[in-house]
Amino acid sequence: MEHGVSSFNHFIHELSVDSDTSSIDASSGEEDYDDICPASPFSQSSRASRSSSFSRHDRRRTGWIAYIFQWLLFPIKFLLGIPFHVYRLSYGGSKSSSTLGSDQFSNLHSFKRVQTLKDHIVHRTTDKRRGVVEDLQLAIEISIEAIFDIVHKVAHFLLSPSEAFKVLSRFCFLHNNQDKAAYESDSKASVPTSTLGENDPSPTERTTSFQALNTDARTCQDVITELGYPYEAIHVITNDGYVLLLERIPRRDSKKAVYLQHGILDSSMGWVSNGVVGSPAFAAFDQGYDVFLGNFRGLVSREHVDKNISLRQYWRYSINEHATEDIPAMIEKIHEVKMAELKLSQPVREEETSHDQPYKLCAVSHSLGGAAMLMYLITQKIREKLHRLSRLILLSPAGFHDDSTLVFTVVEHIFLLLAPLLEPFVPGFYIPTRFFRMLLNKLARDFHNYPAVGGLVQTLMSYVVGGDSSNWVGVLGLPHYNMNDMPGVSFHVALHLAQMKRSGRFRMFDYGSASANTELYGSPEPLDLGEYYSFIDIPVDLVAGRKDKVIRPSMVRKHYKLMKDSGVNVSYNEFEYAHLDFTFSHREELLAYVMSRLLLVESATLPQQSSHKALKLKKKGLVNNDSKVEEEMTGQ
Repeated sequence: MEHGVSSFNHFIHELSVDSDTSSIDASSGEEDYDDICPASPFSQSSRASRSSSFSRHDRRRTGWIAYIFQWLLFPIKFLLGIPFHVYRLSYGGSKSSSTLGSDQFSNLHSFKRVQTLKDHIVHRTTDKRRGVVEDLQLAIEISIEAIFDIVHKVAHFLLSPSEAFKVLSRFCFLHNNQDKAAYESDSKASVPTSTLGENDPSPTERTTSFQALNTDARTCQDVITELGYPYEAIHVITNDGYVLLLERIPRRDSKKAVYLQHGILDSSMGWVSNGVVGSPAFAAFDQGYDVFLGNFRGLVSREHVDKNISLRQYWRYSINEHATEDIPAMIEKIHEVKMAELKLSQPVREEETSHDQPYKLCAVSHSLGGAAMLMYLITQKIREKLHRLSRLILLSPAGFHDDSTLVFTVVEHIFLLLAPLLEPFVPGFYIPTRFFRMLLNKLARDFHNYPAVGGLVQTLMSYVVGGDSSNWVGVLGLPHYNMNDMPGVSFHVALHLAQMKRSGRFRMFDYGSASANTELYGSPEPLDLGEYYSFIDIPVDLVAGRKDKVIRPSMVRKHYKLMKDSGVNVSYNEFEYAHLDFTFSHREELLAYVMSRLLLVESATLPQQSSHKALKLKKKGLVNNDSKVEEEMTGQ
């Protein structure tokens, strides 16, 4: 329904106008055609070659059998996402009315109406994202219009047998002589660029590619740049050959940087998905931070230096590799970039670089990213390497999972039982084909458009994860779950989480044999990271969600107790959040809290301003526990 007129009535009106104007003369036909399809930038050159190319295009367009099948198959192409091309008919005014008969212009004008209808359909189907139900509805409407168009053409030829005979004769006979000669001369002819006009020295035939799979495939770069923020993409290669995307909202002259690391089945999109007001990445940038957004390995595109890497080889990694390969590679790249830029933009004092790096780097991590960050820090200390971090802010960090829902417990037992059988056949958990990724994206769109269906799915998802009230349906509709690419989970990452839940300890990956573990860890058992929390030499802020049923507050408090007992400078706070609310929901109090913890790093470097900053934070109500602010300001 457009402007109060249904598409069917509008279609009938177009057909009636078509019949009334079928005998239009040559000059007016050219004007009408130019009105419907405006001239391209190379219109002068196309007019120069229209006389030789008309017969070729006319011969192609009069293949009515192919045309009918094209329209009948259009709904199938539309639903399956097969590109549909509409080519512009080349026709010019150099032909006079004596050269082209009225029957030719009738067919030409009829084709122009079909072309207009196709352009109308393309416009209607690409103006917004659609779900599966909307696609079906639109495909049915297109099919009905196509059927009526075919019926109209058949009736037109039945009522005009002379015209049908002429078209058939031209199709059967003329293409063997005149049309064939014109086509051959056209294909052999070469026109110098200098004669094509000054506007477009390299003309190409204009095509309109119809992409039916109109889903939201924006990237993190698109979101950042659309909101007016600067963007930079840095490709990082790990020691084992994985190509990671480190994205950045740059402040090149800033001496304070923040590194944001996502969790499981997520990407850097989670830190910017709430727009300017509710996203941690934009909040940090607005506070003067140089913002880096990390992306773990584990995309279905399988970015690797070895372009022929197999599925089994690519997905053969656990949380160990996230912590000992991915994070070190990205942090070292951040260090390399910042050192180069600060030396160029600001002179660095020798005494500053000899004892410490000239910038402060804080890390904010969620869920699996939090566990990997703790594992990274501890393993770097064990290896006696610099971790380059000044503070950790961990939002509902993974690591301890023994207190979980009945569903997770059942899944853990089944998974560990079947793991030896599944491992040879299931390298990872992801959606492998573009079609099914598109289908998931469109179903998520339907859940949004039909609240009753979306509410039902949301309820079912919350039951699966033990009653967690996160916006599961909304997250499925985010751009990083699109048909082009999508995060996945390797089999060993899932197995690693199950191992930690079974043991009740925060451990590195168990390779299943004493010899393999001994070779890597120096002991038959995997490294118990909780026993090495005393190695943590920077402040850590732990944040839990009271409504979080994926990683319950009791499990975050377990991190807190072990750190406190080990002498770590650690703080703990809880919010009324579910698991995904930490990244995918607009939470002003969480953003204020995270920013307040980042400011503590600045105040530590400026002790004379510590009391002023503490008073300022208290007045703004940025933290819930004033004693913790004073404790951090005084450096304990």
